[in-house]
Amino acid sequence: MQQKTVGGFLLTREGAPMPQTGWRGWMARGGRLDDESAHPHVTKPWYIVLWLTGVDYFSTLGYQPGIALLAAGVIAPVATTILVAVTLLCALPVYAQVARRSYAGQGSIALLENLLPGWWSKIFVLVLLGFAATDFVITMTLSAADAAQHAVENPFLHPLLGDARLELTLALLLLLAVVFLKGFTEAIGLAVVVAVPYLLLNAVVLAACSIEIFRHPELLPNWRNALAAKGDWTQLMIAAGLIFPRLALGLSGFETGVSVMPLIQGDEPAGRIRNTRRLLIAAAGIMSVALLSSSFVTSLLVPPAAYQQDGPASGRAIAWLAHKYLGHGFGTVYDISTILILWFAGASAMAGLLHLIPRYLPRFGMAPRWAALTRPLVVVLFAIDLVVTVVFRASVEAQAGAYATGVLVLMLSAAVAAALAQWNENRLFSFYCALVSLVFLYTLVENVRERPDGLIISTIFIALVLVVSGISRLMRATEMRVLEFTFADDASPALWLEIIGKKVHLAPLRTEQAWRKKLEEVRNYYLMKGPIAFVHVSLVDNRSEFLSKPVLHIRREGENFMIGITQAIAVANTIAYLSELIDPVGIFLGLSRKNLMSQALEFLLFGEGETGLMVYTILVRYWEWTPYEDVRPLIFLVSD
Repeated sequence: MQQKTVGGFLLTREGAPMPQTGWRGWMARGGRLDDESAHPHVTKPWYIVLWLTGVDYFSTLGYQPGIALLAAGVIAPVATTILVAVTLLCALPVYAQVARRSYAGQGSIALLENLLPGWWSKIFVLVLLGFAATDFVITMTLSAADAAQHAVENPFLHPLLGDARLELTLALLLLLAVVFLKGFTEAIGLAVVVAVPYLLLNAVVLAACSIEIFRHPELLPNWRNALAAKGDWTQLMIAAGLIFPRLALGLSGFETGVSVMPLIQGDEPAGRIRNTRRLLIAAAGIMSVALLSSSFVTSLLVPPAAYQQDGPASGRAIAWLAHKYLGHGFGTVYDISTILILWFAGASAMAGLLHLIPRYLPRFGMAPRWAALTRPLVVVLFAIDLVVTVVFRASVEAQAGAYATGVLVLMLSAAVAAALAQWNENRLFSFYCALVSLVFLYTLVENVRERPDGLIISTIFIALVLVVSGISRLMRATEMRVLEFTFADDASPALWLEIIGKKVHLAPLRTEQAWRKKLEEVRNYYLMKGPIAFVHVSLVDNRSEFLSKPVLHIRREGENFMIGITQAIAVANTIAYLSELIDPVGIFLGLSRKNLMSQALEFLLFGEGETGLMVYTILVRYWEWTPYEDVRPLIFLVSD
């Protein structure tokens, strides 16, 4: 049981006991994800945090050129040019606005949370979390699968590993889970060590390939002739525009870029926003150059038979070129670097989910208590990774659609949020963001049309999030759901001292004016002595919130007291919480005798319903959690 002092008085806050022995105790000792004080942010300059974003963003070079070749063939450089234009002209301005309005790292979902009222807002956020889960989970599984692909195709490792791509992928995911179960702390430092050498090795490979193209001047005319066979430039641009949605994985780094904002140094908040925008510009610039150059050289140097699915360059086009033109020694160094950054991209995604889930679901009351603990959540995510990997047979190409779907939905939500946020400030830019939204919407629709498996897996994640959230909200509905009480005026604290500690009886009221009638009933039908504290609870408009901070106003009515409570989200939970603080002699709870099913729905959705029974249920549950310290109050269930 936790304790908190408010207004000079000790108020208790309910908390379920955490086991400290056995495997459950080990799980509980992994740390809480919802305790910011236990995870202080160590800020770094933006050009250092850049590499933490880069392990997610830049690692797509491991498979993006191969996917582009498979989707577009010789048109890949043209389609990649459109991708770069969308990156610089659409994604970058939108996420600069997201950074401005979400400098605590919440991302685009937080900007959209308040667009809809009440329960609709919660459902909307849960749907977006389903797409975000698709993005992050597929990042882990796809990155591990591509890392395994690089390992099994390596000429030195192939004799040892054979074709065990699936088994190696599962092993990499297990290693990822073990690292997070043990404790993953030095993320930024490791990101620099992993990402910088990877980009340098890519630069060497692309430079060597450029020299090879220069040595064989016939390659460029042959590529131009292949383009000419596809039609004129108008036809090529139309074809590239239609193909571009399949290349959408190259946009994957922006949501990560804003999620790492708490780690970026800068004067709050303007300095952090400014430095985050520098990070986004730098990341987008580096990736644009890398995408254009890699698409160009792979289109000229990788034959179609090599980049087809299950070909030697499938999912590893640049690595294939490194082995061919720089030798197996350098190619092996490149493979190792690629495996490291792909594995670390999975670590970045795992950290992203561990950051995202506790930010929303526990606050909504839509996750079990253990969802705020690191180790149980890591185990659950690892189990999901295993299922996804087995279903897709560790295929990079098969998972690309699901990955792109998650990425594009988040980018679409960011564009919509930016358009709405700018409406009252800059109408011209708001219209621009609306046009960007249409670009992302087209890209999303085309991606889903071409690869519906992405929408299917996202729908499964959304359904899973909704079901787990609904069950969790139902199971946690009988918690106290109150963070703390505060007093409305200076007189209430003094009166509070007169009612706590077995000094009064407690009698909830449906209407504040009914206290005289209630007093007469209690005096006539029960042998009791002492004053009565009558309680009336007023609820906020938005009953979908899970936790509240109600305000108390206490006044005297003769020898009795009237307690008015405002800003609550559930009547029964608030009364139960108040009872534990006051420790009354007895509680007189009214029963409405209405339909229990409808009353239960009223309680779950709107915090009302059969208050008497629910107060009794909540108190009994709470008493089971807390040690027996004194005589519990007598509870009288009175038919109204």
